[in-house]
Amino acid sequence: MTSLRAAVYIGVDRPLRLETLELDEPGPGEVAVSIEASGLCHSDLHVMLGEWSERPPMVLGHEGCGVVESVGEDVHQFAPGDRVVLCWYAPCDECARCRAGRPWVCLNTRANSSLMPDGGTRLRRLGGEPVRSYLAVGSFGQRAVVPASGAVRVDGRLPAELGALIGCGVATGVGAVTNTARVEPGASVVVIGCGGVGLSVVMGAALAGAHPIIAVDVEDAKLEQARDVGATHAVRGDGDVAAAVKAIVPGGADYAFEAIGLQRTIELMPDLICLGGVAVMVGMTPEDVRVSFSGFGMAEFGHSVLGSNYGSSVAPIDFPRIAALFEAGKLPIDRLITRRVALDEVNSAFDDMRARRGGRAVIVYG
Repeated sequence: MTSLRAAVYIGVDRPLRLETLELDEPGPGEVAVSIEASGLCHSDLHVMLGEWSERPPMVLGHEGCGVVESVGEDVHQFAPGDRVVLCWYAPCDECARCRAGRPWVCLNTRANSSLMPDGGTRLRRLGGEPVRSYLAVGSFGQRAVVPASGAVRVDGRLPAELGALIGCGVATGVGAVTNTARVEPGASVVVIGCGGVGLSVVMGAALAGAHPIIAVDVEDAKLEQARDVGATHAVRGDGDVAAAVKAIVPGGADYAFEAIGLQRTIELMPDLICLGGVAVMVGMTPEDVRVSFSGFGMAEFGHSVLGSNYGSSVAPIDFPRIAALFEAGKLPIDRLITRRVALDEVNSAFDDMRARRGGRAVIVYG
């Protein structure tokens, strides 16, 4: 058993509490990881605001990258010193969905309940109270024990802070384009929301050879960042977005991606796409949000709506591929990071996220 410092979720709309916790050694099929970097994702904020149902205490953070410290029994694919990106949807690798190559909809994973495959947790407070790791990752702690299926080895030269983003936001955005929608070269794309996931959608569209790529946001700085990573056009989201898009692509875009998780912007997508166009829901809403589209319009105009979970990613394939594309200069994911913080600064970083100040923050562990 080892000790670690971690940022613990203790209740709705309360600051995360920095605590010293105890961590078990890895059991069969498990890997102990020293966390080097963790992204701060809006999904963590959904939990903190009570928009998603989770019970405390829990170590948040699910965008993690680190180095293997030790492995449990029956784990042969990793060795101490390996750099790994953590996957927050650790699949069982045995159910029908996993065997069909769709692990992002695994039928048996316990990660959605923030539990290990055996239904337990490996963290506890000093007094013995169990503490769950969010999505079986818990990267807001210095160390973690994760299922072996929730770790993916990457090139040790990949900066850990980029590996952390690959583990969620980048895979989600790029994968929504390349895996879920399978955008064709020359297809027109509009991306609503230019946060970390939306910018990753833009990069994925550029990688796929889409043209034009229209970025939509209410902040000029984010639109400029979208142009920097591949958008060909920028549209202010506080105006007549449909008219602006159709001035660029008469008749509407082939694909629209919503990367915020807001009812009004999700419902805007059918107005932005052409006959036979595809609307892709990437952003995550609060649990109680319902959206509606015209039933007549969906059929009459041949529109399709796709839900994209984790970018339909197969982590052992997609994570190293994204890392290699970064190394080749094809995916400028390093441009997403605008702030590096210490663990002690996690609450101020979330304050900035709530206020929409700045861009993507990453915790870097010393």
